[in-house]
Order: sequence, then C-alpha cells, then structure tokens
Amino acid sequence: MGRAGELSDAQNRLLVDRVREEVARHRMSREKLADAAKISISTLEKALNGSRPFTTASIVRLEMVLGVSLRVTAPVPNARPDLGSYASAAVAWLEGDYLTLRPSFEVTGAIYAYRTQIGWNEGAGCLTFHETDRLDAPFSQKGVVSMPNKSGHIYLYTNVEGQMRLAILGRPQITGEIYGLLTTLAAGAGSNLTPVSAPLALVPWGKVPSPILGRVLETDAAHPDFKKHLTTIMRGGYAKLLD
Repeated sequence: MGRAGELSDAQNRLLVDRVREEVARHRMSREKLADAAKISISTLEKALNGSRPFTTASIVRLEMVLGVSLRVTAPVPNARPDLGSYASAAVAWLEGDYLTLRPSFEVTGAIYAYRTQIGWNEGAGCLTFHETDRLDAPFSQKGVVSMPNKSGHIYLYTNVEGQMRLAILGRPQITGEIYGLLTTLAAGAGSNLTPVSAPLALVPWGKVPSPILGRVLETDAAHPDFKKHLTTIMRGGYAKLLD
C-alpha cells in the first residue's frame, strides 16, 4: 500500500479486473455503469485502461451500483509482472474449455477445429493453456497466458527452445466468444516452415452442442456457423491483416 487508503499498482490492477468481470456479469455497458455511479465516462475509461487509479469515492459508488465489494485489503500474491501481474481470483472467469477455430493451412476453405483448455497453474503462478483433440496431435501447443491491463488483450504465448507462437485475443464478447489473431509456422513444401497469421476464435465449450473437431470442410454441416466466427473477426475489426 502507498498512502493511507491508496491502492498499490498491483491492487489497482486487480480492482480493474474485478470491475470488468462484474460489468460482463451484469451485461452492463461502461456508459450505463458510469451514469449509474455518477462518474464521468472519461474517468471510468481511464481507470479501466490503467492510466488513472480508482479513487475511494469512485470505488464506493461502483460498489453501490454493482452490489459487490471491490476493495482490496492485502497485496496480490504471486503476481507475475511479466504476464500482467494478475491474481488467480481476478482471472477465474477465463478458465475453462474452448472450441478453437482457425482456417486450415492445408485445405483451402476448410476450418481447423480443436479444444483449448485454460486454467490456473499454481506452480507457475499464472494461467496456462494447452491444446487437445488436434488432428495433428504432435503439434499441439501449450504455454502461458499474459493479460496486461493497459492493452486490454489476452496473449497465449508458447516458447519451446526459442521457437515461439503467439495468439493475441480481445476481451470476451457478451456471449463469451473471444476473437483475435494467431501467428505461427505452417508446413510448406518439403520440410520448409512458413510464417503465417490467421483469424482465431475461442468459443466457450458449453455454448457449442456436440462440437465437431478436426478439419471441417465447406460441405460439412458445421462449416457455416464456424465460418461466421472467423468472418466476424476480420469484418468486425477485431483483427487486421495488411497487404
């Protein structure tokens, strides 16, 4: 803690995550929250972006609107600054299984579908992820999850003996989908590997009845729904691929 009543940087980051979580749970826009709490939308946005700390008065007003206690009275344990200094309680909402969709690198028009599991790793002191049910199981990825407050994005990061792979994802939609971009290596001619970036969608497992996994072709019944997610990423401005 700093001066009396003042939150530390780590505590303020935890508070930001709590407010974001409650806003999502209440399905409330930031504008509506600011209006109900009698806080300017500019002040709320700056606090949630990490550029201005929450004041005690703002916290009290937010607690009254959201109906929960937001204040932190102890330092954040085991926070890793290299991954965004988050604590387990602040990111529990992200834990779970996700149907993961991206374009197939091998078959034009097809979609590659597999499962990604995200959960808290006590030994690592952070969220970790690993992929399962991949058609090419030997190439399944696993790594750590970074969540810096300032960017407001989620990073799935793999580093195996210096070979890296990165997914940059936005915050979940109100219905739970998480959209972003994957940058990795794809098999090329012979033994060559080619850098490639592609839209990536993580859909909460429970929201997809009987998920279809593997290579989903354009003729498969699940293809239109899967394609809609990937199309939304680019057309909705969740990611950009520049020529």
